[in-house]
Amino acid sequence: MLSEFKTFIMRGNVLDLAVGVIIGGAFTGIVKSLTNNLISPIITFFTGGTSDLQNLKLVVTKELTFKYGAFLNDVINFLITAFVVFLLVKFVNRILRTNKKEEVKANPELEVLAEIRDLLEAQKKA
Repeated sequence: MLSEFKTFIMRGNVLDLAVGVIIGGAFTGIVKSLTNNLISPIITFFTGGTSDLQNLKLVVTKELTFKYGAFLNDVINFLITAFVVFLLVKFVNRILRTNKKEEVKANPELEVLAEIRDLLEAQKKA
């Protein structure tokens, strides 16, 4: 059972997933820092001088308070993360598309060999 677990863990997919989760966690910290330390102060400047978006709230009664600043912070974090993931996927797709084009261009001999094969098969049938 231990050897099966070792085999499972050492497969490429599991290791790739682990690396992705770790990098994703680190990236989340960077995005939160970007939002809290750069974007929030800019928004704060235009919204009336509140020093932190987290503190923006709408107090209806003592018991009912809407903390829209925290929500706004989370929305900004999500949008930044989603945009960076979009750019990353777009970049990877472009690289993969370029590699496929190079593979097709790199093997013109395969087309010639396929034509020869087809001609030989046609001669056998005739």
